[in-house]
Amino acid sequence: MFHPFAVEQFLSENEQAARFNFSESGVHPLSFAELCDVAHVDRDRLFAMLVDYPEVNGTRLLRERIAAIYGADATQVLVTIGATEANTLVANTLLGAGDNIVRFRPTYEQLPGNAANRGIQVRDVDLVEARGWAVDHAALNAAVDAQTRIIHVVNPNNPTGRILSDADRDAIIAAAARVGAWIVADEVYAGTERGTDTPTRSFWGTYDRVIAINSMSKAYGLPGLRLGWMVAPSSVITDAWRRHEYASIAVSAMSMTLAEHALEPAARGALMARARRLIRRGFETAETTLIDAGGMFSVVPPEASAMSFVRFDLPVTSGDLVTRLMSGPGVLVIPGHLFGFPQHFRISTALPDGYLRQGLAGILDVAADIKAAPSHRAP
Repeated sequence: MFHPFAVEQFLSENEQAARFNFSESGVHPLSFAELCDVAHVDRDRLFAMLVDYPEVNGTRLLRERIAAIYGADATQVLVTIGATEANTLVANTLLGAGDNIVRFRPTYEQLPGNAANRGIQVRDVDLVEARGWAVDHAALNAAVDAQTRIIHVVNPNNPTGRILSDADRDAIIAAAARVGAWIVADEVYAGTERGTDTPTRSFWGTYDRVIAINSMSKAYGLPGLRLGWMVAPSSVITDAWRRHEYASIAVSAMSMTLAEHALEPAARGALMARARRLIRRGFETAETTLIDAGGMFSVVPPEASAMSFVRFDLPVTSGDLVTRLMSGPGVLVIPGHLFGFPQHFRISTALPDGYLRQGLAGILDVAADIKAAPSHRAP
């Protein structure tokens, strides 16, 4: 049975109609002109390129620049169409009959959804909100067994923005090592930290069965390049490359050229610094606007990412709340029930300030109307 990707289906069906799109998971994107300025792209050379097939596994320079981030080798890198394709290739390469995959909830379900569509059992380990969305070590160890092929980690987490503690990382590595499972670490939010300018440490290099996945979409503000990558042992990269040739052949030549420039160390630092500025200012604005609004909303402050996973105290479901937000002020957020948490919603706040404040005001107006509705007043 096919399992639709609930969050992406929701976005596909709603995001173009939103007046205030607070549903995205990355920072406000740059224009191509801004990227060329930040990354010192020679526009004449760029537009002189042939519109031709590029190197299928990624240009050598791009793979070298990605590898340098991890202390890896270019042969351990495969360039993909976003982290989306990387996750799909992992499922198609590693998973087979009788395997199971362990994931932490709430999470971005791209890899687990691919696994489910291959008939693979997906086991949930719920993160503990009361402990800042920490890992339940006992539940993790109970979920992992000899048939566990993958432990899937999104770190920093989507949708909560939680960064795994050292204790949680150690528990995940120990659980994987106990049964020989792979750790597949989606690390697209590394570099978006609120409390430090040091990117979150990769799982790469901590254990011999790690696949690290990343993209240009989140920390770099370049989702339209549709460019991601996976870093893995060379044998896994070769196997995934063969499947990449079926799935997409290659990322576009122009996207790879622009990514080469963006990942030059100085440009990479500038792009991440821009993302952190938007993230820090945006969350502070949301915190003082929503979270201080009469107890209707609360949140475990995200340690990274452009998002917050907000709990609401209103007599409606997350689906009802999102419908009212869209039909009224036109604000789009993602209902928490799509992540398995019906009293939450995911909101992105790394947005231009005036746009953000207008949308937040709309959320407050709708919440106040719901709270004041006669049918919900105390007798």
